[in-house]
Amino acid sequence: MIISRTPFRISFFGGGTDYAPWYREHGGKLLTTTFNRYCYISARYLPPFFEKRSRIVWSRIELVDRAADIQHPAVRAGLQFLGIDEGVEIHHDGDLPARTGLGSSSAFTVGLLHALYGLKREMVSKARLAREAIYLEQELLKEKVGIQDQIQVAHGGINVITIRTDGEYDVSPVIVSPERRQALSDHMMLFFTGISRFASEVAAAQVKAIPDKQQELRAIGAMVDEALKVMTGGELADFGRMLHESWQLKRSLSPAISNERIDGVYETARRAGAIGGKLLGAGGGGFMLIFAPPERQARIREALGGLLEIPFEFEFAGSQIIYCDYGERGAHGR
Repeated sequence: MIISRTPFRISFFGGGTDYAPWYREHGGKLLTTTFNRYCYISARYLPPFFEKRSRIVWSRIELVDRAADIQHPAVRAGLQFLGIDEGVEIHHDGDLPARTGLGSSSAFTVGLLHALYGLKREMVSKARLAREAIYLEQELLKEKVGIQDQIQVAHGGINVITIRTDGEYDVSPVIVSPERRQALSDHMMLFFTGISRFASEVAAAQVKAIPDKQQELRAIGAMVDEALKVMTGGELADFGRMLHESWQLKRSLSPAISNERIDGVYETARRAGAIGGKLLGAGGGGFMLIFAPPERQARIREALGGLLEIPFEFEFAGSQIIYCDYGERGAHGR
């Protein structure tokens, strides 16, 4: 039995510059973090006395004889990519719901690859997990997704991700004192809007609009360096004001990014004392990050009524194997 644990992510600045039609011409840059909510994948070789060769448990339960018959696209592609022909049992558990703007799809893909490599008794680097997750999602599954999520959830921590025009990238950890990290965390609130959506559908509309949104995307990318200065030593309120400015720019990229309900949540939080914030992920729904001084947060919670708030802390480990047991004889007697 192998269990992987892969964190979800919060993208602060630069979102949208990680789509290939943009970075292939201009490069990309993002400031992003992971936090202490996770996707768990458990995997084992299924003993041969079960009726079906494989059992896949996610929002549904699949019992199949061939990997090609698996309905979950990432699981099917992952098994085929790694050449695993034996019967397997794979379970997915998540601390937060899918399709909510926290990189959950890529956390699943990275965690799945990590667990399957563990099943094969292979140790792989975080960089390799990220590269192969990008390949699986973009090339095998043909999804219209960026590349920041796979990179960030594999590596973990607070990072600046710099993407070159050839698609190669650098991950630079941001050095922030524990006191500063805590102050930043204390200013952040995470609320679920109650709307789930498929990121690839929203992203497809955004990618299509890239040729007409050059100025906005340049401004979004340029905010990373300024935000980095604020994060590491500037006035904390400026970070919130920059989030607000970034959200206004992002909203302008595509009509699919926001809607009346999302705008209403954000404006309610602002009227109640929030300095800034943004909808996380591609847009269309999911979680909203609110930036506000601690003394104003009770009023914001009250104003947002029944919206679910998720407390969180920054996370620095990235994808990990947290349990590994091959049994006395090893998997399948190996």
